[in-house]
Amino acid sequence: MLFAVRMDVALPLDMDPGVRADTLAREKAYSQELQRAGEWPSIWRCVGQYSNLSIFDVVDNERLHEILWNLPLFPYMTIDVTPLAMHPSDIAAN
Repeated sequence: MLFAVRMDVALPLDMDPGVRADTLAREKAYSQELQRAGEWPSIWRCVGQYSNLSIFDVVDNERLHEILWNLPLFPYMTIDVTPLAMHPSDIAAN
């Protein structure tokens, strides 16, 4: 199942620099592991914002839920999930 997921991050301004660095390093490692596994095939930065738009390719809703809840930055995110379906005009679908 394909999902478009927008993640907006709002880290506390007074976050301890060491905690911030550790959280960001764990987030990067976790996301890259999922990218290599094929479950997070695409991630795009939203220009001028601390946000990304990502495509997830997972077996079901539960797997996406598990992935998102395990993001180290999850407590600091606002997340919007959109399930995707093939468009009949997509030339790649034929």
